Amino acid sequence: MAVPLIQSYRVGRYIIGQKLRGNRRYPLVLMLEPLFRCNLACAGCGKIDYPDEVLDKRLSVEECIGAAEECGAPIVSIAGGEPLIHKDMPEIVAGLIERKRFVYLCTNALLLKKRMGDYQPSPYLTFSVHLDGNEHRHDDSVCQPGTYKRAAMAIREAVENGFRVTVNCTLFQGEGAEEVAGFLDDCKAMGVEGVTISPGFNYERAPQQEVFIKRQASRQLFRDIFRLGKERKAKWKFNQSSLFLDFLAGNQTYQCTPWGNPTRNIFGWQKPCYLLVSEGYAPSFRALMEETPWERYGVGNNSKCDQCQVHSGFEPTAVNDTFAHPLKALKVSLFGPRTRGPMAPDMPASPPGPGSERPVFPLRVER
Repeated sequence: MAVPLIQSYRVGRYIIGQKLRGNRRYPLVLMLEPLFRCNLACAGCGKIDYPDEVLDKRLSVEECIGAAEECGAPIVSIAGGEPLIHKDMPEIVAGLIERKRFVYLCTNALLLKKRMGDYQPSPYLTFSVHLDGNEHRHDDSVCQPGTYKRAAMAIREAVENGFRVTVNCTLFQGEGAEEVAGFLDDCKAMGVEGVTISPGFNYERAPQQEVFIKRQASRQLFRDIFRLGKERKAKWKFNQSSLFLDFLAGNQTYQCTPWGNPTRNIFGWQKPCYLLVSEGYAPSFRALMEETPWERYGVGNNSKCDQCQVHSGFEPTAVNDTFAHPLKALKVSLFGPRTRGPMAPDMPASPPGPGSERPVFPLRVER
């Protein structure tokens, strides 16, 4: 089991409370982006091509804590940009932990060794380190050689110092099952708590659209990965629900649950999720939940969403299914995702319509 018992208990209690109150839509993870500035220029990222006046903006400590209180989600994933650049990040993390939020501090780990002393090991704090595959794949993905080795060294040091550490991995076009299996073996050897893995999504601000995997190819890739894991008795640990992994392997038909991971960034509360940036912003969390036309989004409802299988949208769906069908979830947890036989029907793609075309954004990234 990758997630500590205290986190499973508190999150489970929160979900049961929401269901008992009859809440159909509720947040599970707050995606907090207190800045967009980063010290890398990754091929699949569209954050750092904003103008400098945007990249220089920061959410204050009060705004970050206020967003967590306003939202109420038990987990806060702090991303960006590179959060460790934010000078007030230790105070933000401490304030969230004081309020019993489980914090996943997402980082490329280039500053982790230098800033590690600003934090204390806690069951409420996890360093979620971005590694997109093995050394060659990761360095190519982030467009800077040597980053994998630096991140791996920081991971080992953080683990040795008693911190919770996970790896956040996005798979892109051209990766094979053997290669990914080797990467998961490496993560296990580093001693990380678990791996959060999902296919990359060709969201509209991404500068290189051709690097992303299509849904059907992604489903087969994950089947092949999980099959290798079973054959090798690898016992990889994932920081995800068993039914989300089953969904990745093509065994579940799920629709996106975008309100499960609402995003608060320097512009406001983003509609409907952190991947679609041209849909506008709400002035408050309540407005986001009540005024967003949720029915317009998701696979089959919006052509921008049709290729998405990202955990931020589909993990909340899998968690809901876990509570609705606990025996099914337990079976997958014990035996792993099915890797042979017919796949579950996929959601139909949405028909083309007005406004479905992807906008073109200028690219300001120098490789």
